[in-house]
Amino acid sequence: MDDANVVLSAVVVGASAILSAALIFLLRPFLLRHLMAHPNERSSHARATPEGAGFGVMGAIFLVSLGLAVGTLPMEPMLVPVLVGAAVLTILGGLDDARPLPIAWRLLVQGAVALGIVLTLPQDFRVLPTMLPVGAERALLVFGIVCFVNVVNFLDGLDWMTVAQAVPMSFGIAILWWLGFVPEGIGLLALALLGAMLGFAIFNKHPARIFLGDSGSLPIGLLLATMLIWVAHAHFVSAVLLALYTVADSGLTFFRRLRDGDKVTDAHRSHFYQRATTGGFSIPEVSSRVFLVCCWLAALAIAAALGRSLFTDLLALLLGTGGVALVLIGFARGR
Repeated sequence: MDDANVVLSAVVVGASAILSAALIFLLRPFLLRHLMAHPNERSSHARATPEGAGFGVMGAIFLVSLGLAVGTLPMEPMLVPVLVGAAVLTILGGLDDARPLPIAWRLLVQGAVALGIVLTLPQDFRVLPTMLPVGAERALLVFGIVCFVNVVNFLDGLDWMTVAQAVPMSFGIAILWWLGFVPEGIGLLALALLGAMLGFAIFNKHPARIFLGDSGSLPIGLLLATMLIWVAHAHFVSAVLLALYTVADSGLTFFRRLRDGDKVTDAHRSHFYQRATTGGFSIPEVSSRVFLVCCWLAALAIAAALGRSLFTDLLALLLGTGGVALVLIGFARGR
């Protein structure tokens, strides 16, 4: 990576972090009056706390992206659909935070956003070119984006929980840009998300002074899903590794509840990270373990991309799966 990219990366992260923290600070008095998350039987917090910090996080990302577009770097066409889609999901999430919306409405909007992003991918863009017809792959990408948006939302249930996942994931994607595996626009978007989450982390440190809310978790899930698609285009195994903890916690929980006959659309507190807190782990212990395993996964994703061999891929997947399994088993067992 040349000196110009080092300076640009530092500016993007720093500007996004400062803007995110400033916007959240300015929004918090308004959110205290109008958007409070009150504790209930499914909550992991004990006192009413404002939510809606996602408006500040996403506002910072939009402003940084706009700044790059009007500065020396024209906005890459691939970023326009995802930023527009993220704005739509920010509004959708804010409305849902204020007054819960029907699940069907939420999925319909998310599906439309995902479809818009997939339809604007380059015509020759493929993730698994030798395995599926183009139409089938595009349909799976739409489905995968919607799933990942909701998976990130499901795991946004503890202080620093989303920070612990998004920071290593976005930093790993930025490193893949520095190494030449993903386009510059994707790398800069990852750095903007990284900075915005660091700005949010100041306020979300346990005990949290503010929560992201769906106005943050939904568009963050969309940004990450889109960036992971571009990583998968370059090296599929790296994308799998980056998302492994997030998908494993939600996916295994979903199938366990389906097996037990639970209504999977109902809210609950049975994800592995939630079971850890009821089993005796403190909230900082849970989020720190998630952060460490996500850092481990990001390192393995970078190693797999650099190795570019079947042996490296299989070894990275084995080590990544083992790390995630250790964390999830520990969470399930409790103290």
